[in-house]
Amino acid sequence: MSKRLPEPPESEALSRTQILVAMAVTAILLMLVARVWMAIGAIALIPVRLNVQSILQGVGLGLGISLASSLVYRVWGTYRRNADFYLNMVLKPLEWPDIIWLGLLPGMSEELLFRGVMLPAFGYDAIAIVLSSLCFGVMHLSNWQQWAYVAWATMVGSLLGASALMTDNLAVPIVAHIFTNLTSSLFWKWGEQRRLKRSESRR
Repeated sequence: MSKRLPEPPESEALSRTQILVAMAVTAILLMLVARVWMAIGAIALIPVRLNVQSILQGVGLGLGISLASSLVYRVWGTYRRNADFYLNMVLKPLEWPDIIWLGLLPGMSEELLFRGVMLPAFGYDAIAIVLSSLCFGVMHLSNWQQWAYVAWATMVGSLLGASALMTDNLAVPIVAHIFTNLTSSLFWKWGEQRRLKRSESRR
């Protein structure tokens, strides 16, 4: 007889305003940490060259990450529960236009710190990818039962870090991160609305 895994703890629902303010404050703090770290450590930011090639590379990587995430979501129950808990907490209160900010703010601020600054600070090599990816994963830890979500975020962080090293262009992981956030958020929001409509039609 299989044991049922414990459900993530219920958290108090946040309002749309609280989510948007938290996103903005987090983005500002991450960018400030990046700027201070660059100044104190005399770190040169990875170049940001936004052009057609970097956009295509970023979209391609983002598409690959989104498809892999969808597959992992379907086959790994623990990750599915972790992702639903996180997305339900963050996305449910938001309106459709808010998803643009959910793509842009974390995509730019997190890449600035975790790839743009951390990779050069840690050595700009494979070890730097591992260290920055672990930091990126831990940042997504809301409680200890969310370990599967943290593990996936760490894996995604390593792919984003590798893309920065391979292209020497921070624009690639930025575009990939924004694309991944946008697509995952839009599909989850769309699926949630479909589930609500089905449940209402059964009443």
